[in-house]
Amino acid sequence: MGWWLLVVGLLLCVLLRFALRSSTPPFALHALHGRTAVVTGEHGGSAWRCPTAGCSLLSVVLCSAGGSSGIGEAVARELARCGARVVLATRDALRGEEAAWRIRRPQDQLLPPPPPPQDTGNPEVLFMPLDLSSLHSVHAFATAFLQQEPHLHLLINNAGVSAGGTTEDGFSLPFQVNHLGHFLLTQLLLQRLQSSAPSRVVIVASSAHCAGRLRMAELGCPPPGPFAAFQDYCDSKLANVLHARQLAARLQGTGVTAYAVHPGFVNTRLFRHAPLWLQLLWTPLSRFCFRSAAEGARTVLFCATQDGLEPFSGCYFADCRPLQPWAQGRDDAAARELWDRSERLLGLQPSLCTPVE
Repeated sequence: MGWWLLVVGLLLCVLLRFALRSSTPPFALHALHGRTAVVTGEHGGSAWRCPTAGCSLLSVVLCSAGGSSGIGEAVARELARCGARVVLATRDALRGEEAAWRIRRPQDQLLPPPPPPQDTGNPEVLFMPLDLSSLHSVHAFATAFLQQEPHLHLLINNAGVSAGGTTEDGFSLPFQVNHLGHFLLTQLLLQRLQSSAPSRVVIVASSAHCAGRLRMAELGCPPPGPFAAFQDYCDSKLANVLHARQLAARLQGTGVTAYAVHPGFVNTRLFRHAPLWLQLLWTPLSRFCFRSAAEGARTVLFCATQDGLEPFSGCYFADCRPLQPWAQGRDDAAARELWDRSERLLGLQPSLCTPVE
């Protein structure tokens, strides 16, 4: 009986691995000459090869919420590999500088041989400080970026945390880092995106938005209950989906498009602050069944670089194709209310752009 249980358990593990690590369809990363991008997210992951010879970007900016591994660095590495100028922005200066060095170092500096595909040989990879859990830091980063970079064609809002707690601004940590910080950053850079059109905003969301329940009257406050941190994370991911939807509606006709992306179940350090009992369950599951950061970066890169996606602005993507989000992620009235309340919480003037009905 014990052997049968072991065999059944192994079969279930294999099926789970196949389901969670389903591959994305192949696609080519087209040349993006004269482009500037901002990417927020954790660093890390192995490389995904740029299949287009001569692919070149003028400038890319990677804004990281911390860490030295993750989808953010995997995306930035592939854009840098195509000749981009990359600015890594993270609250941890040491890790940010180290990640920038890892990306820009030439292959012959990697020891011992043969070198892993971690290098690009691109010297135009820099670091700038940004902490999305501090609204002051977001303002400071945007000011410095606007002074330094004359163009912005691609903003990838990828940073994310799952830990509970409250920020210095009085908001729950997951909701501020995952939504409010990105919302503020997008608003502060919006004029530069419009002046650089055609341009794109890619917001890394999650299928966890299915469990999101936004309490508009208490937006930004930690939810009640024993699983408050997880609920807070799901709420922030629902906010990501609605943000992309409403941003696209408000920017119709401007040449700026927006997309929400589910990268899949990815083995990153997102749940490093989870309770110990959950980490004991999560760690072996994520290592065996989840995608690598490079695999998780594919749909982000697809929405950031592929031609012909303009008609899909505001859509939710998974595995490099548009997918209908859960019902709460299609609620346009909630998306409008979320936008208005986010502006008020951040002390922003109401946006001049309004949705096109």
